Amino acid sequence: MDLGLNGKRALVTGSNSGIGAGIAKALAREGAHVIVHGRNERRAEQVAQEIRDAGGTAAIAVGDLDTDAGADAVAEVALRLFGGVDILVNNAGGRVDTKAPVAFFSMETGLWNETYNRNVTSAVRMIQRIVPDMRERKWGRLIQISSYSAQATSGGVAEYAAVKSAVSNLTLGLSKTLADTGITVNTISPGMIHTEALDDWFGGIAKDQGFGDDQDKVVGWVLNNVVKQTVRRLGRPEDIGYTVCFLSSPNAEFINGANFRIDGGASPAVN
Repeated sequence: MDLGLNGKRALVTGSNSGIGAGIAKALAREGAHVIVHGRNERRAEQVAQEIRDAGGTAAIAVGDLDTDAGADAVAEVALRLFGGVDILVNNAGGRVDTKAPVAFFSMETGLWNETYNRNVTSAVRMIQRIVPDMRERKWGRLIQISSYSAQATSGGVAEYAAVKSAVSNLTLGLSKTLADTGITVNTISPGMIHTEALDDWFGGIAKDQGFGDDQDKVVGWVLNNVVKQTVRRLGRPEDIGYTVCFLSSPNAEFINGANFRIDGGASPAVN
């Protein structure tokens, strides 16, 4: 199927590593001109160069979306690089405290606010800056990256699960706000995706369980004891990238306000 993405211009926030990098590379393989974003210029340029080496088109925009000034800078560069943005993927976010989960009643309110800013307000900043250009051209795709935990929280990362649920709610509300504009708005909720962010955790499991350097044993242990899936492997960044490509396509114009769980069948919820 031709997804019709050749020449479309895409900004993927938080794409200098992990899931974001997988999304950026998938879009580039479909012919989109991709703007790789991150806070670290060297890492963003590395991903962009990998895209170019594979025959794609990529540039970078560097800035911290946790602030208005940073969002202003990123949006200005992104809109200028290829003459506009057709596809905005709000992938930047994550937990503010990336160490062990903080117990609910030990969590300071500041952590809740910071987590909301990083995952929700940062997306709103980019939407406010990028969407007006889409509305003028009467075509666009907005895709928010939420999380499996938004629908199936364990209580272990309460602040993260709560704000990711807000991301999904933001999508549905925006789809109503942007009705009949030619812009669709959808959410993708990944399950456990194997990225470099898991390496330290995997290393700790390997040490505790005596697995040595056998990562297959580590993954097997995770699937048996942490995340129960109906697909017997962990997710990969490209799994999210494939879904982004379809939702970005002109062929997906009848999909709006939806949430797609890409979690290997882990969620116990209907949606």
